Amino acid sequence: MLDKAKNIKDTLVKLRRTIHQHPELGFEEYQTGALVANTLNDLGIEIQTGVGRTGVVARLGNGNGPRIGVRADMDALPILEANEVEYKSQAPGKMHACGHDAHTAMLLGAAMLLKDLEFDGEIRLIFQPSEERQDSDGISGAMAMISDKAVEGLDAVIALHVDGTRERGQIAIGNGYVLANVATIAAKIIGKGGHGAMPHTTIDPIAIAGPVLTAIHAIVSRRIDPADPAVVTVGRIQGGAVSNVIPGEVELELTLRATSEAVRQELIAQVENALSIARALGGDYTMAVRLGYPALYNAPEVAERIRGAAKKLLGAENVKEPDLMMGAEDFAYMAQSSPGAMFFLGAKAPGGPPRFLHHPEFDIDEDALPIGAAILAQTALEFIKKKS
Repeated sequence: MLDKAKNIKDTLVKLRRTIHQHPELGFEEYQTGALVANTLNDLGIEIQTGVGRTGVVARLGNGNGPRIGVRADMDALPILEANEVEYKSQAPGKMHACGHDAHTAMLLGAAMLLKDLEFDGEIRLIFQPSEERQDSDGISGAMAMISDKAVEGLDAVIALHVDGTRERGQIAIGNGYVLANVATIAAKIIGKGGHGAMPHTTIDPIAIAGPVLTAIHAIVSRRIDPADPAVVTVGRIQGGAVSNVIPGEVELELTLRATSEAVRQELIAQVENALSIARALGGDYTMAVRLGYPALYNAPEVAERIRGAAKKLLGAENVKEPDLMMGAEDFAYMAQSSPGAMFFLGAKAPGGPPRFLHHPEFDIDEDALPIGAAILAQTALEFIKKKS
């Protein structure tokens, strides 16, 4: 399978670079979706477009047996690319800084590797929009795809994510929780504004923000069991406009991360406790919570399928255990609907610098493309045969 994938490397590189040059944000993947659909049509594969708004679903096999889904995300990020490469983004302020261009190209590669094989069952290729963001109603691409029955009836679902800090030729695959859940809080500390020379006539929300921030930053170390992974980050604080005016309010935005729902809810409660200090100091607060993606749980039986296929292709020494990361992924919704697992594909050039996700200089070693395509195809095919 890996040798076959290496034979189509040039095609995969061309697909990835085309997508990279024309990045589209969540639920705007019209050009990317059309490229996916046209490529699959040219391969003679049955497709369904407009799934989850701008997603594409394709089916291989006769459908008479086990069913596995293989998912790739297609959207880009609102980041201005800093790389000076021939395939640099042609859309200013938009960039594939999370590797979704590579994910899409590798799933198309898996389609090429599998299209002529006969088997009892179904391998469902799921090209998903909008992993990076939710719409105004809180709907992400995975949620929209699930609503449109893209994963209905599956016995398992798998996905990959490129890792620009891990050497090409390696993967990491773990059992259990491998990514965190997320919640976002928008809060205001409310005081009473006035002249900076007469602070005694005001209730200064900036002064109140100090002890509130101290309490927030003590939540993880003093309110959460040290054995439970948790993160509380204040990403934005804003108040005031000029030096001699005390503002009426200070705005805060926070991100919370955990692996269990109980800890996520405890973090939210403890942030509110910290904000309530404002009332003790004569002010007030407001707080709006938006729950994001759940934690990603790798079902051990599905992870083992990926692990076994990767060992055959890459050798056991190149199949690693990942460290728990506190990032979040909406693939977690699909992994809740049927047993699922995601693996992390090394995409750093040997001897080259690490490339970090969501950074304007993110890029991959394109020799990783056939490796990812082969692992996806091999895992899906072995799952079908063994389940049959």
